[in-house]
Amino acid sequence: MRMLAWLASLICGLNQFIGKVFSWLALGIVLVCFAVVVLRYVFATSFVWMQDLYIWMNGAMFTAVAGFALLRDDHVRVDIFYRPAKVRTRALADLIGIIVFLMPFCWVVYTYSMPFVIRAWGYHEASANVGGMPGLYILKSFIIAFTAVLALQGIALLIRSILVLAGRPELVPPAIQYSADQKAVGTHEEAV
Repeated sequence: MRMLAWLASLICGLNQFIGKVFSWLALGIVLVCFAVVVLRYVFATSFVWMQDLYIWMNGAMFTAVAGFALLRDDHVRVDIFYRPAKVRTRALADLIGIIVFLMPFCWVVYTYSMPFVIRAWGYHEASANVGGMPGLYILKSFIIAFTAVLALQGIALLIRSILVLAGRPELVPPAIQYSADQKAVGTHEEAV
């Protein structure tokens, strides 16, 4: 069980690192988009590669931080029943959801996008726009990265569910504890 907790902690650390690094692309997107607007409307000029750049940065950011969003529980969920449920009930719902929905979704996206990415790498695909950026094949590779970080975080959440259902919630890494667990940990730390 401790090995599983260590693995979950490692995955969470990886996704936190990736999320924090790639979230800085948001600033780059704003700056490049601002530059495009200023160039177009103030100086009456534009560069196609700059327009490609902020769109590609947006795509790279949102695919790379998918695991980080899942780690932080930032995805959309109908929590009429989930939030007020007991921790074990939430763990069971997560276990079923990850096995039945998340992992098959990641597999389907990976399976169908891999030939698409391989083909793009095969001829070093670039922007379809004249004067656009080279290296579209690199951006398309982020689809594979998306499935990898999402599936890895799914494994970490699966481990969390297993630990909770096995009666070992104290082994759950702090980054993925259920909110009720975090309140309990905070109370315990205050008591110590």
